[in-house]
Amino acid sequence: MIRKLPFTVLYFWLTLSCKKTESPPPQINSFYKKEIITVDDRKTITPQEAKTYHVDKTFQYEYRTGTSGNYEYNYDVKGINTKGDSVFGNINVQGKYGAGILNAENNLDVEINTEWLTYGKLKATDKNGNEYNLVVD
Repeated sequence: MIRKLPFTVLYFWLTLSCKKTESPPPQINSFYKKEIITVDDRKTITPQEAKTYHVDKTFQYEYRTGTSGNYEYNYDVKGINTKGDSVFGNINVQGKYGAGILNAENNLDVEINTEWLTYGKLKATDKNGNEYNLVVD
């Protein structure tokens, strides 16, 4: 019992004397510039994107640009709004998020932002907060 006493005292002394210091969060450096996809991305292909333009009919995308791990895909989509009305359109997606245009009620073009839910299925929201359930066409 007497032998354990110095170790117990040492343990408590070390525990109480050590102060936690807050270290700054690590900085993450990426080789790729984080870009946000906009509606206008689907309208034109830049000269840089044209160098990596790729079409492959075995996949659902209309075309892709970019390099491995940093592709931007273009898809035709269709779906429904919260009222159950049919919509269709075209989007560009990079990673999990994208943007595009839907042809909605009264043949009006609606700008949307998209997010992948699962393979081939997306959730979209327009500027007014209306939601759309979409699938890749």
